[in-house]
Amino acid sequence: MDEYMTVELTLDNDEVVECAILTLFEADGKEYIALLPLNENGETEDGDVYLYRYLENEAGEPELANIDDDDEYEVAADAFDEWMDTQEFEELDGEE
Repeated sequence: MDEYMTVELTLDNDEVVECAILTLFEADGKEYIALLPLNENGETEDGDVYLYRYLENEAGEPELANIDDDDEYEVAADAFDEWMDTQEFEELDGEE
């Protein structure tokens, strides 16, 4: 996981989780971010991926927003799945 940038994410229960930034991507005219939670050793455990809406405030600082709408989440999840498929294809292509 050394090749990934990381961020600390504070969950609703005030738990702080370090996450690897997998990708920023666009879907339906909005930007999203995919985060992979890491354990205390900087490794993945269960393969969960967190999806958030990605915004930049007036100062240019990144902000994350929950995706509360089920339809919007489906659009973001589908776009992320397509990105993952592309990554797997590129990984397989590089092995040949």
